[in-house]
Amino acid sequence: MIDWLLSTLRANPELALFLALAFGFWLGPRKIHGFSLGNVTATLLVALLIGQFGLEISGPIKSAFFLLFLFAVGYGVGPQFFAGLSKEGPRQIIFAVVTCVLCLVSAIVSAKLGGFDLGYGTGLYSGSQTISASIGVASGQIERLALDSATTKTILDQIPVGYAVTYIYGTIGTAIVLAQLGPKLLRIDLAAECAEYETRLGKVSGRDPGVISAHTNIVVRAFRIPESSDLVGKPVKELFPGLRVFIERVRRGDKLFDADPNTILQPGDVAVISGPRQVIVDQLCSALPEVEDRELLDIPVEQVDIFVRNKGISGKTLVQLAEEPWTRGIYLRKIMRNQVEIPVFPDVEVLRGDILTIVGSTKHTAEAAKALGYAVRPTEVTDLAVVAAGIVIGGLIGVLTITVGKIPISLSSAGGVLLSGLLLGYLSAIHPVAGRVPGPALWLMNTLGLNAFIAIVGINAGPGFVSGLRDVGASIFLWGVVATTVPLIAALYIGHYVFKFHPAILFGACAGARTTTAAIGMIQDSARSKVPALGYGMPYAVGAPLLTIFGMVVVMVLG
Repeated sequence: MIDWLLSTLRANPELALFLALAFGFWLGPRKIHGFSLGNVTATLLVALLIGQFGLEISGPIKSAFFLLFLFAVGYGVGPQFFAGLSKEGPRQIIFAVVTCVLCLVSAIVSAKLGGFDLGYGTGLYSGSQTISASIGVASGQIERLALDSATTKTILDQIPVGYAVTYIYGTIGTAIVLAQLGPKLLRIDLAAECAEYETRLGKVSGRDPGVISAHTNIVVRAFRIPESSDLVGKPVKELFPGLRVFIERVRRGDKLFDADPNTILQPGDVAVISGPRQVIVDQLCSALPEVEDRELLDIPVEQVDIFVRNKGISGKTLVQLAEEPWTRGIYLRKIMRNQVEIPVFPDVEVLRGDILTIVGSTKHTAEAAKALGYAVRPTEVTDLAVVAAGIVIGGLIGVLTITVGKIPISLSSAGGVLLSGLLLGYLSAIHPVAGRVPGPALWLMNTLGLNAFIAIVGINAGPGFVSGLRDVGASIFLWGVVATTVPLIAALYIGHYVFKFHPAILFGACAGARTTTAAIGMIQDSARSKVPALGYGMPYAVGAPLLTIFGMVVVMVLG
């Protein structure tokens, strides 16, 4: 049975690829003492194990999957990347660049001091900085060097050894340094600093007030308006100052009509009122008789994600937006920025590229979508023509080469595709009718592209992995610890004393520049707050492409 399986996999190596993905994704999420390998590392380890049986996947399939992944990365961060070129963005961009350069220099110095060859050094950089994508970029650069095929294969097979050994601490160590060690080094009470920042953003008495608190506790009820009520005779826009309470609909005699800001209630009207449960119960239920009117209450309501692309909106706080007429009847549930949920407080700024989840009547949500950007409706259609053309054009531009001395320098097809994705992601945000890639499709391109590439790398490198691990395992692990820890500590001090970031933002900015999502989760747990996520988005949009492209720099220096 085993012989049959192995012979079948050798004859059909594409099945070995999916075998590695199946076991990798099964093993990756499983936690041992609160820690999990993650899908990428688990897939690589399984692929290395499968590779021990002498399997090999040849051809351009590896590069095809990697280009698909890079395009998805660029497309996903493109809107936030270009949106950050104003206001607070430039400061965070510069900080992210500085942090990425520190990561690059630390990895190169560690590789040189440790005496590691080009392949091991490249793997050390990728693993210690948890930037799996740089493996593909570096591999492409290595293949363009004037080396014979045997030497090239030896170098490429060394990369996953260095990566696998250093990646685990790269992930765990980053989270520990930022969430536990960093606050102690800077003598910061992170939880207290985040609580203070929440107060600055408008959080009061442990809950979100006004425009914000409504997002978790909304009710819609019908009340009859008696002649003695204070609600009679005034435009409804003046009835509940400072509160997210709205008159949605009115029955007047036999007529039903939607209320607008200038509607004036009359005695005997039955009004549908929406708002936070506490306000409705405390201020209205005791003063107005409630009415069960099924027809009147039958209002179509929806929850929808809105992609913000209006330049006039970017940089405004939620309190400022609450004053806009199109926010009438709209309740905010959450804000997503670069795939990370950020806190919802009155003075939090909305940026171009954010995704706001709102709830309200279909009429109100349509008005809000028109003002903010566009509604992200569920769809199964991906504009594959634009995706494929973007990969081709980016790749063609990327392979253009200039030679400095004896070293060929280019963006490589990988770097070109990454930049193409950035640009198309931004363009699709401001012109959503073209180049549409739904979120689930983007996730699949991103996840499948990277993990399939990593699986092929692992399978092909399997035969030499054990000997390589035996030769440099302990040494490269220790130097990986240095390469991970030193730039993070330096970035914390630079961000605190040079850029003077608020401590509540600083740690999220460091995690973003290092593109380590696991770290931002641990930081938020330590801070007992979501505020650190406010510093994550813009540095992540810079760090993801920059750390990836730096894979070429590692090859140029170590080679």
